[in-house]
Amino acid sequence: MSTGEQALVPPLPLSLRGPAVVRVVAGFGFWLFLLSDIIIFAALFASYSVLSGSTAGGPSGAELFDKRHVFLETLCLLASSVTCGFGLLALNRTDARALYFWMGITFLLGLAFLSMEGREFASMVAAGAGPSHSAFLSAFFTLVGTHGLHVSLGLAWLVVMLLQAATLGFQPMVSRRFFCFALFWHVLDIVWIGVFTIVYLGAK
Repeated sequence: MSTGEQALVPPLPLSLRGPAVVRVVAGFGFWLFLLSDIIIFAALFASYSVLSGSTAGGPSGAELFDKRHVFLETLCLLASSVTCGFGLLALNRTDARALYFWMGITFLLGLAFLSMEGREFASMVAAGAGPSHSAFLSAFFTLVGTHGLHVSLGLAWLVVMLLQAATLGFQPMVSRRFFCFALFWHVLDIVWIGVFTIVYLGAK
């Protein structure tokens, strides 16, 4: 390009020069984290699909799973996704009272989900169907337990975020982190729909 042609090219605005703004970098990095998490769950789903028939003479999923109980778990988690969305709308309006209300309900629904899942695990272990009994049960406990661990970390994250909102207010940093939390929580719901469909409804 000649010097004359270069002079005809308008300079880039300051907003497009240099490194991206923090909001863009943080959002891109968080999407990469979510994609890596989805890959982990995809591997666990694949392992479960391969090992679901390896019961070692023990009980199968159809004999162990209480689908009514799991349906109630699913309702709790899906409802928490709705309340999380309402909480994010309250954040956009900078309505602190509504934010604490909806995110508090989100926390309670997530806690109810974990409690029901813990009771399911405890009853299976008490019946002699622990993760060491068969390859099927090892894959089941690993997949569902990994999801439960993510829900637990999400609840801890939510508590930290509520404390930050109470102490720091509605700063851009706090809003950005709430948005990342909401993405994380919705992804967990999507993964659970896969678990509910493949593991529980597909049990033989």
